[in-house]
Amino acid sequence: MKANTISQVTKIWLRIFGMWPDKSCVLLRRLFWFVMLVVEQILQYRYVIMRYHLLEFSEIMNVLSSVMTYTVFLIKVVIFWYKQRTFNRILTMMAIDLGKSSSTKFSMFATMYNVKLSQRFANMTVIIYSTAVTFFSFSIVIKRVNDDTASNVSTRLLILEMDLPFDTSQRFVYESVIIVQFLYLLLCADANGLLNALLINLVLHASGQINILRKSLMEIFTKKGESSPNQLMIKKLIRKHQKIIIFSEQIEDLYSYIAMVLFVSDTVITCCLGVTIVASIGQPDAWKSILRNLMFYFVMNMEAFIFCFAGEYLSAKSKSIGDAAYDSLWYESGSRDSRSILFLIMRSQNQLTITIGKIMNLSLERFSSIIKASGSYISVLLAMY
Repeated sequence: MKANTISQVTKIWLRIFGMWPDKSCVLLRRLFWFVMLVVEQILQYRYVIMRYHLLEFSEIMNVLSSVMTYTVFLIKVVIFWYKQRTFNRILTMMAIDLGKSSSTKFSMFATMYNVKLSQRFANMTVIIYSTAVTFFSFSIVIKRVNDDTASNVSTRLLILEMDLPFDTSQRFVYESVIIVQFLYLLLCADANGLLNALLINLVLHASGQINILRKSLMEIFTKKGESSPNQLMIKKLIRKHQKIIIFSEQIEDLYSYIAMVLFVSDTVITCCLGVTIVASIGQPDAWKSILRNLMFYFVMNMEAFIFCFAGEYLSAKSKSIGDAAYDSLWYESGSRDSRSILFLIMRSQNQLTITIGKIMNLSLERFSSIIKASGSYISVLLAMY
């Protein structure tokens, strides 16, 4: 059941990074990736510190944008490990909902439609992030082919600039480092994207359950003079609404602080990338730098948009519960039945949402404000440059 509610590609990456509720070698996987990410961070930050006075401003911005991305990814992974029990409860609730969806044709359609949509979104995310990694690494490969002479061995570049403790001037060592960095970059980038796709997966599942609840609310009340609604059915609808609220709170608990880290860092990273792209215009071989960073810039903005869209969509769907209850024929029933539905309408006015560190709600308006702030900071950095 759990495997059917989450896309297979997401499940594979969660297993690789020790996030899936599977006891086989989980601690070993977590230890491996924690060490790998920390070592990579140390080597990249050391590169910036050791060559701070030798690098141009645009180069420093480029390296910082890359290293900060993996710092954020490390924080995301650690938060997910810490919130493992919350994630397990979410998967269990999704599996139970999937098992109950076979009761009616509409419930099965609403549930499976969102499952299929989540799978397509996860596959699209892998394609986009893999393409971004390929474009990001492509300029290094071209540089490597053009400079494949003995006189230019010392100028060979790495995909991720690091201050490695060994000599990479030898061809075999250099190519081995390039291959390892590319695979590392590909795995981490796809995992980072799939953590965002998982949020969409969870929100779409909640949306499917809301659609089932709305359908039931519209059908439970009949016209005056016909049979009155069953009290047991009204209680089931109220319990269904309560389960949706609990499920939304679990999503909020899992992603709230991830969203806070993401939005603080994305503003800085997009500023660094924007400065790098603008500063490279007019320079020799500018298209290589633009090609390398433009897709990266697009992916970072898409990541922020996904979180804001998920919060906006969840809020809008939760509001539709009260609209559906109000549009039903509750006023044709007895006072006892209508009173229960009025309480449900009042409860749905407190919209379900995902917050940024329990401070502010995720919304499309929040995304636009972040884009405006990033543009302002880019102008300031260009003036300093």
